[in-house]
Amino acid sequence: MGIPTGATVVYDDGTEESFDNVSLAEARADAGRVEYRYAYAADLLPAAPAGEAGMWRYRALLPLEEGPIHYPLPVGGTPLVAPPGLRSRLGMAHLWVKDETRGPTGSNKDRATAMVLEHAMRAGAQTVSCASTGNVAVSLAVGAAAAGLRAVIFVPEQVAESKLSLMRLAGATVLKVREGYDAAMRFSRRAAREFGWFDRNTGYNPATLEAKKTVAFEIWEQLDRTVPDVVVSPIGDGVTLSALAKGFRELVACGVTTGVPRIIGVQAEGCQPVKLAWERGGPVEPVVPHTIADGIAVGQPLSGAAVLRDVRDSGGAFVAVSDDAMVRAIGTLAASAGILAEPAGAAAMAGLEVALEAGLVSRDERVVVLATGTVLKNPIFPALPGAVHTVHADLDEVRRTLGV
Repeated sequence: MGIPTGATVVYDDGTEESFDNVSLAEARADAGRVEYRYAYAADLLPAAPAGEAGMWRYRALLPLEEGPIHYPLPVGGTPLVAPPGLRSRLGMAHLWVKDETRGPTGSNKDRATAMVLEHAMRAGAQTVSCASTGNVAVSLAVGAAAAGLRAVIFVPEQVAESKLSLMRLAGATVLKVREGYDAAMRFSRRAAREFGWFDRNTGYNPATLEAKKTVAFEIWEQLDRTVPDVVVSPIGDGVTLSALAKGFRELVACGVTTGVPRIIGVQAEGCQPVKLAWERGGPVEPVVPHTIADGIAVGQPLSGAAVLRDVRDSGGAFVAVSDDAMVRAIGTLAASAGILAEPAGAAAMAGLEVALEAGLVSRDERVVVLATGTVLKNPIFPALPGAVHTVHADLDEVRRTLGV
């Protein structure tokens, strides 16, 4: 398989290796954070206007070069929406929503799945495994089906039935772990090593971060090759936020921009280990999650320390939002932007409102909110604002009912 020329793998302990000596899925797990670095230059980024759509447009800054085997589903190239209704509602003329609900399975997890499965296909793997609270599992189940691979998925026992049904529909083998998500993650790692499965786990397979950083590249292109002042991102395992930060740093390293946005990290009030660590000035300590937002219900984030560094280095901050605020944000995005997000997917929207109230963000700044997952897999709805009337097929009755 082709590896980008001049690329290296850098470990937390400071050691480096050539890409040629490291498997994407088997980089040293004991070395902490693993990061791919490239021989950065402006010409590694595609020239405008866009040619190939989707995340593979940035293949020169990804750990898989062009080859004869490709992941079959289209991934990336999601819209950056500038909704007039939402802008008016919040009094923000320069607000955008990066709508990751438009992926093959309706979440930003599809990017990482595509990267891992393309590598698995090229490596001749038969089985790919992961642990997930829901969205990663659905993404892997559907992606593996498209790629002709077997998916073995470890989920917490309380996984949403709507997401479980989709995993089963796609033919995945699902194992519910009674001890919860964090135990499921550790167990899935052990099982992958024991049985020789290809490990897709976010935070352990460093290629997942590489795939998700393409969101930052797309935002830069969609804003006419500029970066916003602020990006608001939810935090589960932390890879989504760290990937954004890495993507923006790489734009600076390539010489196409001079700075990175401030990043506002958003956690649920019932699961905020990173925010609490930020406030204490200490390490991230595990918590027991209590939130309806399964996508960010991670009590021991694998990339917690990295998220702390990334937000601090960007000049950003952390906020926590209540379950009620996330449910309201679902309604706000639906009614004011036409975006159907689940609680975790709407967390950044709720977080923006908290950040505005706290003075962390100004209404005249250029702000991008990340909507990470669709409500259609997790039907939790706010009090529905739309009116429903039952009428006969009679225009006079419609006139009387609607007052028109």
